[in-house]
Amino acid sequence: MNRRQRKKNRMAEQVSQNAPAEQVKAIAMKVSAEAVLAMRAKSPTRKKPSSRNVFRPYEPMKGVLPTGDTGARIAMDAAFDANAASAMGLLENVNAAFGEGYAFPGFATLANWAQIPEFRKPAEVYAREMTRKWIKIQATGEKDKSDKIKQIEAEFKRLNVRAKMREAIEQDGFFGRSQIYIDLGTGSGPDARDELKTELVESPVKVGKGSIKRLTVIEPIWTYPNRFNANDPLDPTFYKPESWFVMGKEIHSSRLLTIVSREVPDILKPAYAFAGLSLTQMMKPYVDNWLRTRQSVSDLIHAFTVWTLATDMAQVIAGGGAENFYNRMEIFNLARDNHGVNAINKDTEEFSNVSAPLGGLDKLQAQSQEQQCAPSGLPLVYLTGITPAGLNASSQDEIEVFQDTIAANQEIYTPHVSKILNLVQLSLFGEIDPEIGFAWNQLKVITEEQKANIRKLNSETDRNDIEAGVLFPVERRTRISNEEDSPYPALDLDRELPEPVTESGRPGPNEFGLEEHENQPQMVPA
Repeated sequence: MNRRQRKKNRMAEQVSQNAPAEQVKAIAMKVSAEAVLAMRAKSPTRKKPSSRNVFRPYEPMKGVLPTGDTGARIAMDAAFDANAASAMGLLENVNAAFGEGYAFPGFATLANWAQIPEFRKPAEVYAREMTRKWIKIQATGEKDKSDKIKQIEAEFKRLNVRAKMREAIEQDGFFGRSQIYIDLGTGSGPDARDELKTELVESPVKVGKGSIKRLTVIEPIWTYPNRFNANDPLDPTFYKPESWFVMGKEIHSSRLLTIVSREVPDILKPAYAFAGLSLTQMMKPYVDNWLRTRQSVSDLIHAFTVWTLATDMAQVIAGGGAENFYNRMEIFNLARDNHGVNAINKDTEEFSNVSAPLGGLDKLQAQSQEQQCAPSGLPLVYLTGITPAGLNASSQDEIEVFQDTIAANQEIYTPHVSKILNLVQLSLFGEIDPEIGFAWNQLKVITEEQKANIRKLNSETDRNDIEAGVLFPVERRTRISNEEDSPYPALDLDRELPEPVTESGRPGPNEFGLEEHENQPQMVPA
């Protein structure tokens, strides 16, 4: 017996001499190892917290880099190395941020998260709404270019540009980056590999007629940046890769339409493999809260009542009775039924149950689900299909705000669509017509009733302008026949119309907007 144990025994003897009998009994009670082992056997296993390195550079999959390449490097080069960054205090700040959990999970982990509906649906809805109305190819100037526009529209349909853009935007939501490869049919030989390393200039020299074969969307897990400038922030190529490795092939960045909707700061770009912040990563804390709340509510409903058996636990804790105690509990559970009899000891046992209140669980679960709309910006009806409850409740205002946000974000993808349009013109005509462009169609859907009201208002406005001499009737006929979704697309503009007749039977406005009776002399009665 060591000195510390002898000291404890002396203190216990002193307390036992001066304390009441109840306290002496409590102090002398010991929990046996048998009871602990029995409790461990009955308790559910708990996972130990995992310790992982949250700050590490992204390592591409095997085969992405050429054979013999040493692999990924952190976001520092010769002029911006780890020592210089440490002296500036940047690495400490970055490590602190990553230590709080804001780490890039990697494309493989993001791919696994894409299988969860709560992560997948926001990206799908965002990409669908972004391309739902698509674009309208149009021309400016006085020349008629409808034939060229029809050919461009047919080529866009052949290349499936709309579906490819939707897929790329969806992958950008999953991974934070997506790329569209423009296949010009270069082949796979040594000459083709050298050609892929060169810049794709928008010129007939690089893009001949009929050269565009297809468009391919490439997931970011198969690509890795090759070279980028990290020396001069004033350089236009600062932190922009000059080329990419695609499964061992080096391809110039101009041949890949790289879509990154939510860019991260420059210091983090190499750690993210020059991807941005994915919508999936933004939603993760909210989705985790929702999944935990949903499961907790389900567990609480499944076991909202707890049966309690008050019994003598002194023998179990002291040792020797753990097995008998759990046998007693097993008999208790077997008899705990509405059709059985639960027999308890009258003197030493007491039977009762405790029920958890279930009121308000629906509101807690609904709030946790609604919070998922915050990072995605989606209205609840888009995310879940749930409409607001209550009299005259509507989601129209939220939908209009969301559509305005989508219309503003469409400008992120305008340069990519413009480049495809220019390359298609080179492939079709051998030149780029600067007067041919495109515009994003409006997202708001107008009902037939709203269209009828708009036509009625325009008709009244045109009538006032005709009567005031601002417009000719033939100008109104020309406009309404050329309007998109016009109810009068087959108007014969060369046909002469009779003079309109008013309700009073007198001639209506002539072609100059003046009523004929105003020009006639007034008859004075005799």
